[in-house]
Amino acid sequence: MVLDVISVELERVHARIAGRFVRSEPRARVREYVSGLVAGLERKNGWTIAEQAGEVSPDGMQRLLRRADWDIAGVRDDVRDYVIEHLGESDGVLIVDETGFVKKGTRSAGVQRQYSGTAGRTENCQIGTFLAYASGSGHALIDRELYLPRSWTDDRDRCRAAGIPDEVGFATKPQQAQAMIDRAVQAGVPFAWVTGDEAYGQAHYLRDWLEHRDVAYVLATKRTDTLTTAGGDTRRADELVTTLSPGSWRRLSVGAGGHGPRLYDWARVPLGTAWPPGRGRWLLARRSISDPSEIAYYIAYGPRRSRLLDLAWTAGSRWHVEECFQQANNEAGLDHYQARSWRAWYAHTTLSLLALAWLAVAKTQAIQGETASATRA
Repeated sequence: MVLDVISVELERVHARIAGRFVRSEPRARVREYVSGLVAGLERKNGWTIAEQAGEVSPDGMQRLLRRADWDIAGVRDDVRDYVIEHLGESDGVLIVDETGFVKKGTRSAGVQRQYSGTAGRTENCQIGTFLAYASGSGHALIDRELYLPRSWTDDRDRCRAAGIPDEVGFATKPQQAQAMIDRAVQAGVPFAWVTGDEAYGQAHYLRDWLEHRDVAYVLATKRTDTLTTAGGDTRRADELVTTLSPGSWRRLSVGAGGHGPRLYDWARVPLGTAWPPGRGRWLLARRSISDPSEIAYYIAYGPRRSRLLDLAWTAGSRWHVEECFQQANNEAGLDHYQARSWRAWYAHTTLSLLALAWLAVAKTQAIQGETASATRA
């Protein structure tokens, strides 16, 4: 049954994006490319996907990524709309994060020695910034940007050699996240909160931008972050947490982990001296049960009636983006590409997001079908 649902859903997905292709050849080939991304291949690149499709060389698949006439940004929007159509819920969460793609050489767009959270160390790699969507119905990646270090954007000849348009300048990862969140807002994506790690929570301009648009968020920050209290004085995050009484902490589960419920002790401290009507701002703290000295810190902004559980659940939902990356790499070939140019990176990554969304929706439909069958029985 699951395989039948997956097969039928592929036809629907392909029909959905067909209008983004000018010619019939790449329109047909993209179906084979996406099918190859989810096939059980050890490596998923131009050669292996071409062989899977019965082609004698990778030329067609490489042309699809490098030069074929199709609207990559339009397909990106189709992926987002497809995910929301099937997984969208009013209490959904937008999650921003980045992942690294280890590469050899110096010609791949944006590559340099830089820290990769994926590898846990500094590597010669590309970094992609991504936006994920998570709800009670499932989760998927819905947007992406390739991070370009200043060593690239300051060298326009190098950029042109990699096909990077002249109008593309330097943007920080939080600025890329801001652009993707803005696209989601403009498209009417239903969500209640935005969350992300310290790289985004430490960007005060991102927090200010979200608050100016009244977008609720829970973003991780450092213990040394300096904050304005409800009394108007300035204190470090870790200093504020030491003022909490033992009764301020509540033990909460923020979802299932690999070894059972993810239980932590949580508490919050009001921040700021002037809130917009009906809104509040807090320092949120998450304390390990096994080691109480291990505390994570978050800045939160949202409806004043928000419960501690709401803030904790949003902070914990960031785990879904890690699931997305793992699934995209293992099941949709996100990190298997051999594309060097700017255009090819966006083409491959967009199609990988499409493949991941297809699998996520098909899985949800299969579960719903099984539930309906069990109910009728």
